[in-house]
Amino acid sequence: MSLVAFTVSGMRPTPLPTIPGLIEAHQINVRAYVHRDGVPGLCLFSLDANNPPAVRAARLGYRLAFHARMHVGEDAGVVAFRSERTDANAPKATFDAVWQVGDALPICQPGTLDFFLLERYVLYSGTNDHLLRTRIHHRPWPPRSVTSWPLSSTMLAAQRLPRQTDAPLTRAQAAPLDVAIWPPRHPFP
Repeated sequence: MSLVAFTVSGMRPTPLPTIPGLIEAHQINVRAYVHRDGVPGLCLFSLDANNPPAVRAARLGYRLAFHARMHVGEDAGVVAFRSERTDANAPKATFDAVWQVGDALPICQPGTLDFFLLERYVLYSGTNDHLLRTRIHHRPWPPRSVTSWPLSSTMLAAQRLPRQTDAPLTRAQAAPLDVAIWPPRHPFP
C-alpha cells in the first residue's frame, strides 16, 4: 500500500487541447501494487484532488475521485503538503506531511524495490463487477531521496485499510515528467 502525493500540470484529455480550469491539480492516491493476468499495475483505492473539473472527469472516467481542500508549498527543497477531503459523499480523510527533497538517485533497475514501486504502466480502478484498465506511458521516473518529518494521515483508515506500522519508504520526483494516460478500457466482465 502506498500514499502518493503529487501535483499534475498541463493536464488535458488526449488528443484535445488544454482546457481552462482542468490544467493543474494537487492529488493524493491510496494505491496497492497488483498483477492482473500477469500485467503489473496500480490499483487505486482513492484519488483525492483539489480541482473540481478534474475530480468530475476522474469520477466519470475511472469511477473514483474525491474533492479535497489542499495546500502545497515548497521552499528551498522543503515541501509541505496538506489535504482535507471535503466530498460530502465520502469518508472524511486528511493528509499532512512535510519532507525535504534530497539527492538524485540512480534510475530504478529491474528487480529492485524502487522499480517494483515506481515503474508501473497500468492503472486498475472501478469495482469488482466492472474493472477498468488504463495504460500509462512515461520515461523512467527520476527518483530522489527524501528526508521526511512526522506524517499525519487518515487516508488508509478512510478506505478501511490497516494503518502502517513499519517505517515508510519515501521517494520524491522533483523534475517535471510527461505522462500519457489512455482512456480506461473495460477488459473484464
